[in-house]
Amino acid sequence: VVDVPEEEMDNATFKSDTVLSDVHLHCPNKRHLMVRLNTVGQPVFLSYFKLLWNTDSSSEKDVREATTEREHPYGSGDVLCDKDGNNLKKERVRNIEGVEALLDDDGDLEVIRRPRSASDLEAENLLRDRVYPVILMKGKEDAFEDEEQGGTCRDVVKIEHTMATPLEDVGKQVWRAAFLLADYILFQRDTFRCCSVLELGGGTGITSIIMGTVAKRVYCTDVGEDLLAMCDQNVALNKDLMEPGRGEVKVKELDWLKDEFCTDPEVPYSWSEEEIADLHDHCTVIMAADVFYDDDLTDALFRTLYRITHNLRNSCTVYIALEKRLNFTLRHMDVTCEAYNHFRNTLNDLENLQDGKMKYAVEPIKLDFCQFLVYERIEQL
Repeated sequence: VVDVPEEEMDNATFKSDTVLSDVHLHCPNKRHLMVRLNTVGQPVFLSYFKLLWNTDSSSEKDVREATTEREHPYGSGDVLCDKDGNNLKKERVRNIEGVEALLDDDGDLEVIRRPRSASDLEAENLLRDRVYPVILMKGKEDAFEDEEQGGTCRDVVKIEHTMATPLEDVGKQVWRAAFLLADYILFQRDTFRCCSVLELGGGTGITSIIMGTVAKRVYCTDVGEDLLAMCDQNVALNKDLMEPGRGEVKVKELDWLKDEFCTDPEVPYSWSEEEIADLHDHCTVIMAADVFYDDDLTDALFRTLYRITHNLRNSCTVYIALEKRLNFTLRHMDVTCEAYNHFRNTLNDLENLQDGKMKYAVEPIKLDFCQFLVYERIEQL
């Protein structure tokens, strides 16, 4: 027994130093191939994400259902079906209807365990197949050769990433909101064609890579040499997705806690004066995905956003995608979305800003567009 002073109990905090993206847990038919250790000793994995190019915007709902059936031949999401299309969950309910609770001589509940049916075993196997084993590889060439047998280079995005990182390294993982923003880019290809684009908090670079398939130039920015090197490697891995003469993706450092671009040529991924001028003269699109999880960083991002847009020659559209995460907090003794609420309040402040120089208008986008990547488009996105 440890005697804890009462005042320390009142100030008790609980911390978790490991975060894992749901993309890595729920990614059907994807293998995570470990290819190396990064400079800080974290395992780096290589994943392949298939692009569903044969979508049809005129029948978006049917497209989403059809692509889901291709990836999950016996159903999708929370609905599990057998090969004949029967709902396995409903079958389970029918099997236990009419079973009465029995008590033993002492009044304890006696649970009747019925035989496991083939339907139950099939449903369990489907659920287990959601998570695939990690395969260790000696080299990347074998991994590419294996995976690309099922599709062309334009069908697959290859991304190096880590898994189960500390909070400060979550940019090294792949997140659902990045997929959502990538879906929108692919759905609105003509909107972004030949644009000059800036991504804030690009992480592994998957959204910038997708944007690079249609835009003229993309500046993919983040902070941390190890993360930027991984992002740069991903851009190189996917160079075949870019059209000749277009789709240039430049990986650059952009620290939201600093007021200026890093122009020191000795620093990796720093900016040249020409690149800064090009950004200010031509950028018309800024995007960010799943970067709102810390209030201080959220404030810093909005300050950076204001500073950059203030210096742009042209008007600019900012596309923001995020996942509204629900957390139970001891402070509120309830499920809250503190990071999301702070983001919304800061966004409202930006929209209400009156400085005589800039004007911002905020407009939500309906999530009824096609799904070009396989992931769970949950209602919190």
